[in-house]
Amino acid sequence: MQLFKFAVIGIGHFGKSIALNLMKKGAEVMAIDNNYEKIENISDEVSYAVTLNATDRKALLSQDIASFDAVIISIGNPLEQRLLCAALLLDLGIKRIVCRAMGRNERFILQKMGITDIISPEQEVGILVARRLINPSLVSSLDLPDDYSVMEIVAPKHICGLPYAKINFRDKYKLSLITIKRDFSEDNTVKKENTQHVLGVPDTKTVILSRDTLVLFGKNKDIEKFVEINN
Repeated sequence: MQLFKFAVIGIGHFGKSIALNLMKKGAEVMAIDNNYEKIENISDEVSYAVTLNATDRKALLSQDIASFDAVIISIGNPLEQRLLCAALLLDLGIKRIVCRAMGRNERFILQKMGITDIISPEQEVGILVARRLINPSLVSSLDLPDDYSVMEIVAPKHICGLPYAKINFRDKYKLSLITIKRDFSEDNTVKKENTQHVLGVPDTKTVILSRDTLVLFGKNKDIEKFVEINN
């Protein structure tokens, strides 16, 4: 199995979360920040932790930054630091740059610089929260082009107890049921815990239960209509 190497620049809440989740996936991670305290706090949880100024070309070169599979720029404010760091990484020929953008104008500038992997966590979370307020059944969603999405929704009450074949997702609702996530009680040495498992590809006899999470693919309006009709 290939071992991927990532550098995460900017170890605030967002950057730290990225670094730790990459470690959980088995990657080699270097955490970089100009704040010594932040680096001290994460040093035992990542492969390497380095205090340096990521807008200093020599400092970046000293860490062999070009050898990493990807560098993630998760610096907060100011904007100038993110853009300068991105420009330096481009100049150093980094294989893949993932950069945080705090707004539409910054996203536009990064795109013009040639950076295509752009993330806007505040905007993405805002969209999800708004959707969940409008549709409380929504657990999470992945937006796709042309108004399509993959959405995780709590099973609507009117289909609970029905087998997959009887619901007729494709013909009646124009949707595909990708899989089902289901809660199971598992014995622990101390107490019983509920853990969620994926059931795989549903067959015609699979029965939808009341606490199931359905992973659906389709047009946004069709998913919303399906939830509205069956709740």
